[in-house]
Amino acid sequence: MILDLLPVSLRKYFEMSKRQRKHEMQMAIWYMPAVYISLAIVLAGIVLYLDQGFELYPHVPSFLQINSDSTRILVSTLIGGILTLSAFTLNSLLVVLTTFSGQFSPRMLLNFVSDKRTQHALGIFNGSFVFVLVVFLFIGNSSEEFFVAIPFMTILLAFISALTFIYFINHATMWMQVHNITYTMKKTSEEIINQTLSKELETYRTMDAGDTKEIERENAISVDSVKSGYLQLVDYRTMVAEAKKDDVIVQLHSQIGDYTLKGNNLISYWGPGAEKVDAMKYCRMLEIGHKETEIQDIQMGMHKLAEIAIKSIGNDDPKTAINTIHRMAELMLTVEDYITFTPYLMDEDEQVRVILLEESFDYYIYRGFGFIRHYAKDNHLIITELLNSLAKIAESIDDSKHEPLWRFACQTVKHMDTTSLYELDQRFLVSALKKLAVQTDEMEEFENLKKKFSPL
Repeated sequence: MILDLLPVSLRKYFEMSKRQRKHEMQMAIWYMPAVYISLAIVLAGIVLYLDQGFELYPHVPSFLQINSDSTRILVSTLIGGILTLSAFTLNSLLVVLTTFSGQFSPRMLLNFVSDKRTQHALGIFNGSFVFVLVVFLFIGNSSEEFFVAIPFMTILLAFISALTFIYFINHATMWMQVHNITYTMKKTSEEIINQTLSKELETYRTMDAGDTKEIERENAISVDSVKSGYLQLVDYRTMVAEAKKDDVIVQLHSQIGDYTLKGNNLISYWGPGAEKVDAMKYCRMLEIGHKETEIQDIQMGMHKLAEIAIKSIGNDDPKTAINTIHRMAELMLTVEDYITFTPYLMDEDEQVRVILLEESFDYYIYRGFGFIRHYAKDNHLIITELLNSLAKIAESIDDSKHEPLWRFACQTVKHMDTTSLYELDQRFLVSALKKLAVQTDEMEEFENLKKKFSPL
């Protein structure tokens, strides 16, 4: 009942899981300023007590004592000054967000807003403004002749605000540089792989399917989604533990980031204990929301990088697209290092308990480079750099992943219009393809592909 009285914007936080709530609050622009405002109120109470309750001024040298009239003028002046800096900062923030949305990707807005440096800067401005406002309220009619703590702290916060303003402008301009944007996107995706997927999935993965109880599978019980939305989170650890306790095997029919409609098949389960299982228990381990989130979804990070490349191709900015391709190549190495391409999750007894949708390295290559390839079309400069990156990936990863890399490159080249290429364009493109062929041991097919180009 109490939650129903709250606005929707606040009520949604109480309806989320603890993990989702933490993520959403970190992405919200009000969270850190609210913390700083709370600290500012506490700090204001301390300095007011020191000057008005404890009467600090008789205990300090005279040069640190400032009379009440000067203190009131100082505080009232700095209220306007700090508010002006806050206004300029918010204006700069809006400019940055507009630039990101128009030139790069609207999905990147939250990355800048959630950046700790951005939030701390906004928090300092709002906290400083609230501090001087509260202090001015209490010293307006004060009978004290001198103040020490109040003017000292007010000047200190004004000095910090001025430095923060310079720091924020530098941070915003540096963040908007392409190489920093793509690096940040890549690091975010790597953190998802290293901290989330690696810890939550890799400890349970097994290549051997073992006993999947195929006899009971014929009578599998299906559970439909109770609402429409994107699959945002799956509590794999709890799901494996509960499946072991219930003696069942649970199969997911959607993966993180997939959109599902109400009534679509979400999970199914079977096993000796299937008849006694509370189906909704497993549904509660899956969070479905109205938007995609990056908590467990590495694909979203790939999409953001791909969108930067696509936008730059449309804006005739090949250097940005090439930089994005390089970052995507680095991300592919992380995917290969930390993700085991098997859908089976086992318990401590090495019994498979959860079966995911099967993924392969081809899938991540397509998600990473497929969209870029599509929009690049016959842009041979971008395609040449893409082939060079694939060759570098092939040189660094296991031989078992070479075949999908070569197949992706072959399909890319086969659908290019090579009749209008200049001689040097052909030479560099063929050279990049040859590097990949050498790394993947596909020289025979390379010679056949080479015939597609005019004689060099």
